[in-house]
Amino acid sequence: VQLQASGGGLVQPGGSLTLSCAASGLTFSRYVMGWFRQAPGKEREFVATIIWGNGATVYADSVKGRFTISRDNARNTGYLEMNSLKPEDTAVYYCATSRRMATDTTGYEYWGQGTLVTVSS
Repeated sequence: VQLQASGGGLVQPGGSLTLSCAASGLTFSRYVMGWFRQAPGKEREFVATIIWGNGATVYADSVKGRFTISRDNARNTGYLEMNSLKPEDTAVYYCATSRRMATDTTGYEYWGQGTLVTVSS
């Protein structure tokens, strides 16, 4: 099983980025996909999650209304669209899969390698 996260980069405050998470070795439709992030010196924190089958989503309060999690069944790929980015959104972003809806890292079985998002002017 491999999850490949991509799409990170440097963006100015107020800008947008879309992250992708491509899966191989598993079918996302049987899982929940989540996004987490880890800023320097901080613990990994929950960002958003989606139940692949019905599209139900949960967001952290800090990103609600700015970030959108979605999935593409045909491509077996998940996305995190990030708008109105703030410097405090700077972190390494990770995608992960779980067999249940969860907002804690312990609920997730497989993890991608992470992609760095830097929000700075």
